Amino acid sequence: MRSGGSDLSTRPLDLLHDALGKRVVVELKGGRAYHGILDGYDHPHLNLVLKEAEEYLDGESVARLDSVVVRGDNVVFVLPH
Repeated sequence: MRSGGSDLSTRPLDLLHDALGKRVVVELKGGRAYHGILDGYDHPHLNLVLKEAEEYLDGESVARLDSVVVRGDNVVFVLPH
């Protein structure tokens, strides 16, 4: 069954894999977020590696980073950008 262009039976790891090399928004606990290109992730912890990233705190840009590793325990959600 398809709804809004995405397959509802797609597993979350498949979606993450499909986002490799694409821009994503990673929302973290505590009001922090990163916008960048998903360069990698590990399984089962779901730590993420972003390149060409921008860090946001409470909606305000606070830093630009060549790369950043985000600990999976802190991730609230990942969205394509």
